[in-house]
Amino acid sequence: MLFAMMSSTLVQGQEARVQSSADTTRMRIGEQIEFRIEVETDSSNVVFFPDGQTFLPLEVVEAFPVDTLKAEDKYSLIKKYALTQFDSGSYTLPTQQIMVGDKAYFTDSLRVAVNTVEVDTLKQKMYDIKGLQPVDRSLSHWWQYLLIGLLVVGGILGILYWFLWRKKPLTEEEAAALLPPYDRALLALEKLDNSKYLIQSEYKEYYSDLTNIVRSYLEDEVHITALESTTSELILKLEMLRDSGTLKLDDASISQFQEVLETADLVKFAKNVPDDSVIKHDRELAEALVNKTHDSLPEPEESEEDPEVALELIRKKQRKKKVIYASLASLGFLIVVFGSLSYFYGFKSVKDTVLLHPTKQLLDKEWIGSDYGYPSIYVETPEVLLRTDQPWPEEIRNQIFGSQVFHLDELGAPFYINLRVTTFKKESKIDGSEAMNNAIKLLEDSGVTNMLVKEEDYTTMTGKEGLKIFGTMGVPVKGGKYKKMEYAMFNFVHAGGLHQLLMVFEQDDPYAPQLVERIIGSVDFKKAG
Repeated sequence: MLFAMMSSTLVQGQEARVQSSADTTRMRIGEQIEFRIEVETDSSNVVFFPDGQTFLPLEVVEAFPVDTLKAEDKYSLIKKYALTQFDSGSYTLPTQQIMVGDKAYFTDSLRVAVNTVEVDTLKQKMYDIKGLQPVDRSLSHWWQYLLIGLLVVGGILGILYWFLWRKKPLTEEEAAALLPPYDRALLALEKLDNSKYLIQSEYKEYYSDLTNIVRSYLEDEVHITALESTTSELILKLEMLRDSGTLKLDDASISQFQEVLETADLVKFAKNVPDDSVIKHDRELAEALVNKTHDSLPEPEESEEDPEVALELIRKKQRKKKVIYASLASLGFLIVVFGSLSYFYGFKSVKDTVLLHPTKQLLDKEWIGSDYGYPSIYVETPEVLLRTDQPWPEEIRNQIFGSQVFHLDELGAPFYINLRVTTFKKESKIDGSEAMNNAIKLLEDSGVTNMLVKEEDYTTMTGKEGLKIFGTMGVPVKGGKYKKMEYAMFNFVHAGGLHQLLMVFEQDDPYAPQLVERIIGSVDFKKAG
């Protein structure tokens, strides 16, 4: 490469001197030239150099920091730019404006020749395009999924352990339930004596517990419905048992118990306040009735009072409660986890991630960038596009030199990609409208119906212009039915080839537009080899 300082442009002013130069005016495609602007002025002036892509048609690769040199009472400011071009030809580097204080200075334009790289195909051995090679999937986000998975599994296991697997001692109520009815009644009367009902003047609560203890005992031991009976009904049942000889109670015991029940009714419903002596006497009568009833009944059979049977019944109740508590706790834990993730990432995003929304999964994947076909087009996609065979219609096949087709999934899938790279014979002319019509015919031949076509000009982020057609169409699915879907096809002509990128997706899919935007935003032709 010629690397000599070219003749510079010199602009002389009253207070400043501006000089520009390039290290060469001849370069090969993709190489860089260095363009230099030097301003000599005093320290009182503020200098503004060109900024951004002002050197078009050449592209600024890098703008270097300003170098400052001091010579006597003057300052010399030097700004360098690295410029390049990827298409061959002769280009004019436009005049650049430099502001020194409030005065503008201009450089001269400069002609730059960009040459192609000659390849001797007779000396250079040619090889076939290599096939796709499998690569290991990136695990850059594995720790996030592992952490969330461990959190959920660990939380559920902790809940199951606490409610189901942890061995807990019997509560006081559960231990009392294992006792025979007689012992259970005496224990309950003893607890009542130690309560604070009488100290706090809670007579209603005291008499309610006192009568319920005796009623429960009669239900368990004598097998009568005592808790749900009124005073008169309960006394009548006891008298009938006595008269039948089933329960050997004297009339005095039944009458005394009736007095206790009637006093309790007055306290509970008439808010009567009994004397301490009456309370003490009623307490004694209640225990006396329990003792006399117990003594009057025959000894229970072994099977009726088997503590193991009672313990097993209690354990069954415990297990049932544990399962209910564990289920509710697990559900609550999952709701908390789901709510927390929804707060940070959004409800719909978390819901679609949990439910494995197909296009959400594509969007969250580690994307792969690759060059496809010849002339090559660079595209980034969620998965590598696979080569397939889709010939052009018969009427234009004689105009085609070569065609390569790549795809992701099948037409009718939630998100379908089809990339076609076509080269035409020398005598054939690439017509964008005709190519678009042929692409539509290919879709119709595949069974697509009711195709609504709109078109507009499109420019990629890298500045490549093309034609976009989009709309809706009926895609055939199983059972002879059709599903209405949206599509977008982007057509580009580059290096003598036609590149058509088609994407078909379901209507109202919130992630499909993001996929389309990301894919088409990655399109580049500079990597063509």
